[in-house]
Amino acid sequence: MSHPSHNHLSSPECDWLHAETRRQLFGRAAKGLGTAALGSLLGNGPRSLASSMEHAGLPSRYLTHAPKAKRAIYLFMSGAPAQIDMWDPKPEMKDLFDTDLPAEIRNGQRLTTMTSGQTRFPIAPSIYQFAKHGKSGTEVSELLPYTSRIVDDIAVVRSTWTEAINHDPAITYIQTGEQIPGRPSLGAWLSYGLGSENEDLPAFVVLNSSWSAKRDAQALFSRLWGAGFLPSKHQGVALRSQGDPVLYLSDPKGVDRSVRRTMLDGLAELNQQHFDEVGDPETHARIAQYEMAFRMQASVPELTDLSSEPQSTFDLYGEAARTPGTFAYNCLLARRMAERGVRFTQIFHRGWDQHGFLPRDLPLQCGDIDQACYALITDLKQRGLLDDTLVVWGGEFGRTIYCQGKLTPDNYGRDHHPRCFTTWLAGGGVKGGTVYGKTDEFSYNIVENPVHVRDLNATILDQLGIDHHRLSVKYRGLDMKLTGVEEAHVVKGILS
Repeated sequence: MSHPSHNHLSSPECDWLHAETRRQLFGRAAKGLGTAALGSLLGNGPRSLASSMEHAGLPSRYLTHAPKAKRAIYLFMSGAPAQIDMWDPKPEMKDLFDTDLPAEIRNGQRLTTMTSGQTRFPIAPSIYQFAKHGKSGTEVSELLPYTSRIVDDIAVVRSTWTEAINHDPAITYIQTGEQIPGRPSLGAWLSYGLGSENEDLPAFVVLNSSWSAKRDAQALFSRLWGAGFLPSKHQGVALRSQGDPVLYLSDPKGVDRSVRRTMLDGLAELNQQHFDEVGDPETHARIAQYEMAFRMQASVPELTDLSSEPQSTFDLYGEAARTPGTFAYNCLLARRMAERGVRFTQIFHRGWDQHGFLPRDLPLQCGDIDQACYALITDLKQRGLLDDTLVVWGGEFGRTIYCQGKLTPDNYGRDHHPRCFTTWLAGGGVKGGTVYGKTDEFSYNIVENPVHVRDLNATILDQLGIDHHRLSVKYRGLDMKLTGVEEAHVVKGILS
């Protein structure tokens, strides 16, 4: 259902979505994920018969207002970081150690199976000290000594919330706008709506990071960066940290660039004949993927070659940035992709699901990301890129003030908590030095300026020049949007 005051924006790709035939339906169901890694919106310059057939897209049709950001980098902490120990100080809880969470505060909230059987819900105050930083005086935990240096560049939102209480629905929700799998991801919507600024790199790149808390971590499925019902070229390209950054990027032995070019031109002609006969829009997407793969054979090795980076870069990001797959390395790659016009970069960091032994594991996780977050914002700012690059940090929900399992003065765990959690944003029109939203004294309920995950996504789209009401496509008789059919609002209180 579209917003009553707007008509949805459309393109030739929308018409493709209406034209699914029975043969296409079964064809889609039979396809594997082999081409998914190479899917992306291509650039504008034709180079061959195949690239001349790429869909131009006219991205300007999707811009509803002047964008504050040209690109976005999303730092996603999978597993749900504990806001109480990092961003939402509650010093008064120290006097309530091991007392029961008042029933009127929990107010019948749905619980997970991990704590629903507990006979009591003892309050576990954070053992970490908070201090004010920057001109803004934003309070930050001692676990984040580097990030605390950039508080005047970021807006801390302490009042984010969601309905989802388990990991997979919650991650799916914040990434795609719906708890049930199958919808396009945020990055796919941005690729679809805005296209790419670089014809040699994907519009949407995904980087999965290693983590230091050696514990089980929640699985991340490729559908979290998938295109859903949008053409498959808009799904994210996941770069690997070992071997070829993208599977099968290198030519086989005995095949050189000229042979590959001739082969792709011939294959494009065959695919075009197939499209003329069948009319399956995915045929054009397949041609586009082959062309992007050809260009990525040169662009991706250059992107991931850090030999040109000076020592000052590694002084800033830390020596971990020299190791492929670390969060610091991926943040450095994100800066390099921002320089090269990649529209949306998503960095996942797993291992934040601290149901027990939080004091053991949380410092390790913060150690992975603290300096790198500071370095990314600082680096972008020094290069004049922060003003038009939106950076978002956060997880899928928060964690409870009460302890899961045994509570001691120096050890505790926290269960899932969807009612409030913290995210922060920087650059791209965000008002730095802002603390937005407020939770109660237990960091359990929001008492001021709630921000639903729909509002967060609407704000991201807004800063990139898109009215979330209007970027939609018709699919199976419905007008589909990232923010769905329920109300979503741009969070104007954090914008300059």
